[in-house]
Amino acid sequence: MSAKAISEMTGKELLTKFLPQGVAAPSRFVNVNLETDLETLPQQHPWLLKEKLVVKPDQLIKRRGKLGLIKVNVDFEGVKQWLSEKRGHQCQVGKTTGTLKNFLIEPFLPHQQDEEYYVAIFSSRRCDTILFHHEGGVEIGDVDSKAVKLDIAVDKGLEYDDLMSKLLTNVPAGKQKLVADFVVALYKSYVDLYFTYLEINPLVVTDQVYILDLAAKLDATAEYICKIQWGDISFPPPFGRDAYTEEAYIADLDAKSGASLKLTLLNKSGRIWTMVAGGGASVIYSDTICDLGGAKELANYGEYSGAPSETQTYEYAKTILDLMTREKHPDGKVLIIGGGIANFTNVAATFKGIVTALKEYQVKLVDHSVSVFVRRGGPNFQEGLRVMREVGSTLGIPIHVFGPETHMTAIVAMALNKREIPQNLPQASATTAEFLLAQGEPTAAEETTAPVTETKSEKQDESAPVINGVTVAGGGRVERPLFHANTKAVIWGLQNRAVQGMLDFDNVCLRSTPSVSAMIYPFSGDHKQKFYWGHREILIPVYKTMADAFNKHPDVDVMINFASLRSAYDSTMEALSFSQIRTIAIIAEGIPENMTRRMIKTADEKGVNVIGPATVGGIKPACFKIGNTGGMMDNILSSKLYRCGSVAYVSRSGGMSNELNNIISRTTDGVYEGVAIGGDRYPGSTFIGHMLRYEDDPNIKMLVLLGEVGGVEEYEICEAIKSGRIVKPVVAWCIGTCAAMFDSEVQFGHAGACANADSETASAKNKSLEAAGAHVPTNFDTLGEKINQVYKKLLDDGKIVPKEEVPPPAVPMDYNWARELGLIRKPASFVSSISDDRGQELRYAGIPISDIFKDDLGLGDVLALLWFQRKLPHYACKFIEMCLIITADHGPAVSGAHNTIVCARAGKDLVSSLTSGLLTIGDRFGGALDAAAKQFSDAYDKDLHPMEFVNQMRAKHQLIMGIGHRIKSLNNPDKRVEILKEYAKANFPECPLLDYACKVERVTTAKKPNLILNVDGCIGVAFVDLLRHCGCFTLEEATEYVEIGTLNGLFVLGRSLGFIGHYLDQKKLKQGLYRHPWDDISYIVPEQMMDK
Repeated sequence: MSAKAISEMTGKELLTKFLPQGVAAPSRFVNVNLETDLETLPQQHPWLLKEKLVVKPDQLIKRRGKLGLIKVNVDFEGVKQWLSEKRGHQCQVGKTTGTLKNFLIEPFLPHQQDEEYYVAIFSSRRCDTILFHHEGGVEIGDVDSKAVKLDIAVDKGLEYDDLMSKLLTNVPAGKQKLVADFVVALYKSYVDLYFTYLEINPLVVTDQVYILDLAAKLDATAEYICKIQWGDISFPPPFGRDAYTEEAYIADLDAKSGASLKLTLLNKSGRIWTMVAGGGASVIYSDTICDLGGAKELANYGEYSGAPSETQTYEYAKTILDLMTREKHPDGKVLIIGGGIANFTNVAATFKGIVTALKEYQVKLVDHSVSVFVRRGGPNFQEGLRVMREVGSTLGIPIHVFGPETHMTAIVAMALNKREIPQNLPQASATTAEFLLAQGEPTAAEETTAPVTETKSEKQDESAPVINGVTVAGGGRVERPLFHANTKAVIWGLQNRAVQGMLDFDNVCLRSTPSVSAMIYPFSGDHKQKFYWGHREILIPVYKTMADAFNKHPDVDVMINFASLRSAYDSTMEALSFSQIRTIAIIAEGIPENMTRRMIKTADEKGVNVIGPATVGGIKPACFKIGNTGGMMDNILSSKLYRCGSVAYVSRSGGMSNELNNIISRTTDGVYEGVAIGGDRYPGSTFIGHMLRYEDDPNIKMLVLLGEVGGVEEYEICEAIKSGRIVKPVVAWCIGTCAAMFDSEVQFGHAGACANADSETASAKNKSLEAAGAHVPTNFDTLGEKINQVYKKLLDDGKIVPKEEVPPPAVPMDYNWARELGLIRKPASFVSSISDDRGQELRYAGIPISDIFKDDLGLGDVLALLWFQRKLPHYACKFIEMCLIITADHGPAVSGAHNTIVCARAGKDLVSSLTSGLLTIGDRFGGALDAAAKQFSDAYDKDLHPMEFVNQMRAKHQLIMGIGHRIKSLNNPDKRVEILKEYAKANFPECPLLDYACKVERVTTAKKPNLILNVDGCIGVAFVDLLRHCGCFTLEEATEYVEIGTLNGLFVLGRSLGFIGHYLDQKKLKQGLYRHPWDDISYIVPEQMMDK
């Protein structure tokens, strides 16, 4: 979610801090909660006893004055009396009941009614809007009809003359400048602090401007930009819903993960609990539960998506199982583990985490009579469903398991006893492999002229598209067509899995050339990456700069941007400067809305189509797919996305786009094109833009729209149907109908899925769409039936003529995926018996590294004498010994040990073998200690804020040495780093640089959970702390020891122990001469040489 409400106190703190001095009177207030001792407050705030006061709840309650929830013009005794009646008591606000817990006490400001004004600022797709009315206060009434409105285009400042002439005409002349100066400053703060909504009513203007009541929302995704300005900010829950520790725990997991984990408790005593994968799917499951009469029993809303790890899924599932087994229900409880067809999440891996939690709570689940209903599809879903079935049979828990052959929400009706549970469903293939490994069909790489059934217009579609922009009411430029059979793309980011998926799709569609021309990754030098094109291996260039990529590949007109939310804006804006680019897909979720709006504005000016942000992309069967769209190859084949159908769809949700692929393939002749515009509030393209493009394409015979709660874009479809601009049949459904059934506001998985007015509700949109002439099902459960009805009518009318089905070619399977499925095995290249770097903790000869530290070794004292020519304190010597033990070895797979083993097996002597290993030490392997110490020391000595340090390094395209790990992460921490941190903080006199590095780690792990402080970085910064603060070195000496390579020497010495061990191990095991297996080498010879 992006726009999050803040308390009135937080809003006033921000404005008091950042409005220029003299523009408005500083806000004074005291916060009171349930724990506040009212008797001691005057000691901290003497003005409470000297002035008349105002007291009111600060819990996101609207129209407090009308509700009698503001007490004005009383002394402190009156405040205490009022609070005794309100604090801790329940209050009814509309249909919501909640407990009054937080209050503000402020000075009472005597003023006249005509001194009250109203001002509000809110953001929309193309502008910010200022509403102003010269009569503010409790009785303002319908603001929209009364207030004067001034729109300020994105990236345009507020013009003083416009303000005076359009907004302030009814303000007395003597106060106009005062009010104008305030509004100008207020708008600047609104933009600079990334507000999305700000309302002040009343704004009192006497001889000064006073902010009396305030409501505001901030763009929470901008925290990485505004952290210093915001400080430690909190976002309170809506009134009527308590903030649970479990919600905070999941939010913390979400913040530390690259995946998405959300949890909102609605009714902790409810019997219906959900664990749904995907933001769109989670809304649809809630809709279906409420539609079937389960609203009052729905216990939670939430979702997990974005390929969470097994550990993260376990923690998420454990939290839900713990909550649902605290109270018994007379009818028992149901757990719905649902989801659409995943695009890239490994279903089996996530299900393993859920299964672990189910086993842990088996006794409680049985005791609470819990039944479990499972429906899922996607990569490796067969294995995931098999594991679920097995655990159901062994734990004694009723678990009903279904795959993509069952409609997504069918399990809801089964769980609520509204539908029979089928016993003999047709089973999907046991593994992905059985579906993929077809026999006797050519691949595109082998036969590119295989027959494909297509119409005349489809053949024309293979040529390069004519640029013909369509301007639509809602903005968001689209072109006809977006993609064709020769579309070429460049990928921003090292997304090898996505690239290979695109190439496999090209192959199964019988494209003659790959759709991916190049990749861009500014953090490495120019090089080439190896991929498969059918059975052959090909090289795709990776460029450090965008200019090189586009200059060398002038036929590229699509960029797929996998940059992180921090980098996506800059990389997209850079791409927009290249005229050859016609379409950009932005995958990242969580880009600040101001940045997104600037991207949209620039893209529209340059005639570039933008899909996203927060999307999986889109797909045009037989032509092109964006990244991970369509999921794994088994889903692409089962949904028949390798050839064109007659139906085009547009949705917000990327996960639900894959579900639509499945539904449409089962109810019609298939998909012609599908786009997921993205779940953020301001997607780069709009529903109407794509729908008009589909309307104008003669190959498309019917349209499908999957809208959602929030925004008003669907009404543009209504107008287009009513005006006759869209005449093709439209099947439409807006998800989020459950929102009206909740007592308090619920923010759904997508940032834009929140209704701010009645017209933005899903129910209102569905009614309007049906009234306009669209085919609207009764609920999502019947969407497939409605699509099928419309399709059959088109068949009966002769508007769609069935084509002969062309079987897809055989698809090769990647080695790693085959190994994941357990289909193959490969003998190990090495045998090692001295160390093991697998698992949670490094082991030497089978002993955990933490156990080794129990022995008091004396190498530190010797090293201190040899290297530093002085004695060091015992704790310093112990730390040195710890460093040597930790750096001694990290398994036989790393480059240094590899070299030592190969030399030993070649019969070389100890010194030669050891030297061959030591020569591999450098910046990429083991030599990062010095660099990490220097980078962190330099930043700390310059007094850079951790966020500034990270931003500067990113701007320079430089990696932060000592940050990042291939395997370890926040959720799978490196035991070695934890041990070093604990020891240093417990024994060193001071650890300022280590503390600074930990703060940097908090910044980097907010981007990606494996960007942790690794062992090189931890040793480097801790050793600098040791040198500077142990009392044995001057600052100049400490700096010099770092400069001359002492820290890398520590690594060399420690790692030599391990290298010698590997040498002796190979000799003892009598290993013979090593020859690398030829099937592990790609022999790529120029084709012209092979022809000769």
